[in-house]
Amino acid sequence: MSFESNSKVQDLAAKLIAFRDQHIYPNERLFNEQTSAGASKWKPTPILEELRQLAKQEGLWNLFLGDGRYSPGLTNFEYAPLAEIMGCNEWAPEVFNCNPPDTGNMGILAAYGTEEQKDQWLRPLLAGEIRSCFAMTEPDVASSDATNISATAELSEGEWVVNGRKWFISGPGNPQCKVAIVMCRSNPSASRYQQHSMILVPLDALGVSVERQLTVLGFDFAPRGHSQLSFENVRVPRASVLLGPGKGFEIAQGRLGPGRVHHAMRCIGAAERALGLMCRRSLSRVAFGKPLASLGRTGDLIASSRMEINMVRQFVLHTAHLLDRVGSAMARSEISQIKVAAPRMACRVVDRAIQIHGAAGLSQDTPLAALYARLRTLRIVDGPDEVHLRVIAKAELDKYGPPKERSNDELETKVS
Repeated sequence: MSFESNSKVQDLAAKLIAFRDQHIYPNERLFNEQTSAGASKWKPTPILEELRQLAKQEGLWNLFLGDGRYSPGLTNFEYAPLAEIMGCNEWAPEVFNCNPPDTGNMGILAAYGTEEQKDQWLRPLLAGEIRSCFAMTEPDVASSDATNISATAELSEGEWVVNGRKWFISGPGNPQCKVAIVMCRSNPSASRYQQHSMILVPLDALGVSVERQLTVLGFDFAPRGHSQLSFENVRVPRASVLLGPGKGFEIAQGRLGPGRVHHAMRCIGAAERALGLMCRRSLSRVAFGKPLASLGRTGDLIASSRMEINMVRQFVLHTAHLLDRVGSAMARSEISQIKVAAPRMACRVVDRAIQIHGAAGLSQDTPLAALYARLRTLRIVDGPDEVHLRVIAKAELDKYGPPKERSNDELETKVS
């Protein structure tokens, strides 16, 4: 099939590329300076907030959400090439209000939230007035199996009482982050996949605390970063539950597919940037009397990178098209395949670019080290490779053996 974008997407892509080249790339150094040291790094970054307002004025806002009531109403296939453009660095998606976990949280609220929940949280998120986080992973259990999630939510006097610890939660370091969607065990006597609920918890609620900020391969990715949170007897209204008690996995089912397409396409964008930097470096840098492009296996590294990027891009676009046609449940194997393939490919390409840059590639003078940290992280978050490989292998084995009762392996992952 043809993967050519329609005129609407082509126009948005051209505008995004122009915005990236005119406003994001020239301000990367300034962003790094504004988030490099001191308490100010955990406050809204001036240049980021300035670019967010400009993107909003230009209509490059909330492009991810397929619900036309709140956005341009793009399909997963239509949004995919736009996500690729935003993958150029760690913070670019945030400029366009298209960054995880806000994107997934807005999708949940749009699909499952009550009108009251939408008024309180969805509308300010869509407007870019606040940020949010998704609190699922826990330090004391293997969260790659989401049925292990042990934070509790108990009803008491018409309120949910939430207790537990979460970590590697993206966003709470930023004071603009106002609400968490917390995965809790609320129905312990129910069947395995009906024990958990998703509950909206304001971060200023009594008993919520940020214990510490975590680094990823040495990067804190301020001002958003990754936090460790504790919830101690946090009381929220009974109406704070999303969809209903015990519906946590049902909600996750609808959240996984689109988010993984977004992740995969941003990986491709990161790989494209790394390849471009690799080519420029190999042509401009001279060693032993010749440009690097003429030495060793540099040409092979560049050619391999181009082929791998193109192959994974086609696969992700195919998966996005399939997701639009048949939904997450029917495309579960393909979704897991791109979740494994895209970060692996991008890590290889960025690693080659670092090697061509030598010591500079490891430093803050290029975006490569930060790109690698983000991409390597993706092989663990939103389900480690091993969990997705189980899903893929099961789908293949089911073609050759008697039908078995399907598990919810595709949900036994960190949802981010």
